Amino acid sequence: MAATGPETPSPRAPRQAGHARMEALARLPVFFGLEGRRVLVAGGGEPAAWKAELLSAAGARVEVIAPHVCEDLWRLAGAPPRGPISIHVRDWHADDIPGAVLAIGDFEDEAAANGFVATARAAGVPVNVIDRPALCDFTFGAIVNRSPLVVGISTDGAAPVFGQAVRAKIEALLPSGFKAWALAAKTWRQAVTARGLSHHARRAFWERFAATALAEPNRAPQDTDRAALFAAIEAEGTAHRSGHGGSVVLVGAGPGDPELLTLKAVRALQSADVVLYDDLVSGAILDFARREAKKMLVGKTGYGPSCKQDDINALMVDLAKEGRRVVRLKGGEPMIFGRAGEEIAHCRAAGVPVEVIPGISAPQGAASRLVTSLTHRDHARRLQFVTAHARDGKLPKDLDFNALADKAATTVVYMPRRTLPDLVRNLMAAGIDPATPAVAMFSVTRPEEKVILATVATLAEEVARAAEAGAEGPCLILYGHALAEVAVEALPQIAQAAANGG
Repeated sequence: MAATGPETPSPRAPRQAGHARMEALARLPVFFGLEGRRVLVAGGGEPAAWKAELLSAAGARVEVIAPHVCEDLWRLAGAPPRGPISIHVRDWHADDIPGAVLAIGDFEDEAAANGFVATARAAGVPVNVIDRPALCDFTFGAIVNRSPLVVGISTDGAAPVFGQAVRAKIEALLPSGFKAWALAAKTWRQAVTARGLSHHARRAFWERFAATALAEPNRAPQDTDRAALFAAIEAEGTAHRSGHGGSVVLVGAGPGDPELLTLKAVRALQSADVVLYDDLVSGAILDFARREAKKMLVGKTGYGPSCKQDDINALMVDLAKEGRRVVRLKGGEPMIFGRAGEEIAHCRAAGVPVEVIPGISAPQGAASRLVTSLTHRDHARRLQFVTAHARDGKLPKDLDFNALADKAATTVVYMPRRTLPDLVRNLMAAGIDPATPAVAMFSVTRPEEKVILATVATLAEEVARAAEAGAEGPCLILYGHALAEVAVEALPQIAQAAANGG
């Protein structure tokens, strides 16, 4: 969401997301309410019969108009799934379309299809022509039916078979018992509304409802479940009125690939009122947050303008004290060089509940991309993480270079770019083997990932050359003899980087 007001916010001030909240959509997924409403189907073949069955199942009054009608349609009209289906054996006319909420056509002839579309659009009726996506105002996707829980899947007409395969996958993932829970939600909604709960309390009720359904999908919900949910919301409301209703969750976003988010992280994002996120968090990860959540960039960029940590701490606490559920979304793993300790301490000092949801760390992401164990038992007895960036931006003065030069360790260096030459000089002075395998990785697990193979002796030069060539994003250094196991021939992106000299 763009900032409001005439002034541009300070680069050090927390700010709402300036990028689009969602990626572009080929089609807008909508669900028409068709109960008792008239829908026209022009065509009498088997494809038209399938559409008529769907429309009837949604409660529509379906009128089929066609000079020739297949046996399936006659049988369907005699026993419709839900809404009535009437059949008129004749050609359709322009005056058949006004008053319909949707118009569906099944035509082999291109000119006839175009004429039907033009007539429907002139009457202001959304139109669909079967198997002609270019002529459609809306399309029918693959459906997973746990009504009133319904999932629609669209490929914008590009790959219907792929859509069906995705539908089959979702069918396997959604227990049949979800139907009973969705029906209970429909039944209980009036009781929830009648209680006059605040927006926050209503959402909390349905979040607890969803958590219960997900935990026990194959048992039928009972009135005792509803009573327990209301009791929990009342207790939460008491805490909220006493000024303790908000909370902070530190969530690890992982190294960049949105598919590496944990399920628990996704659930936290989907229940957040406010998301305070770092510059390293991609838009694809933010898309997992519920659309109503306020998203605020509190960027911590290396060597550039950033929000002050004290400002971030104060903002988290202030929002939580307003009763908000605050997600502090941090790149990688919050508890590894993520300043989580300062944020946790500030929340605790203010009496704000705080929890942590771990993320896949950058070294784990790097190891997965290298397809190499960092603790190979033939090469490493120890794995050590170290930062090369102190508060003053220089190499920390208290690093143990004898430990960092241990030939039986695999070492991962965070934030190394500015201090890498000093780090390498100190390692060489501590007696590290100059030929020790080393890898530098930019933007680990992201599409723009860049991998540079080197040795400790050549590392600083290779990283500088890569940066000059345009390598971007956070840089991670790994070195140690376990990295001799990197199978260059199995990783085209690494082989290419090596062939290009980094």
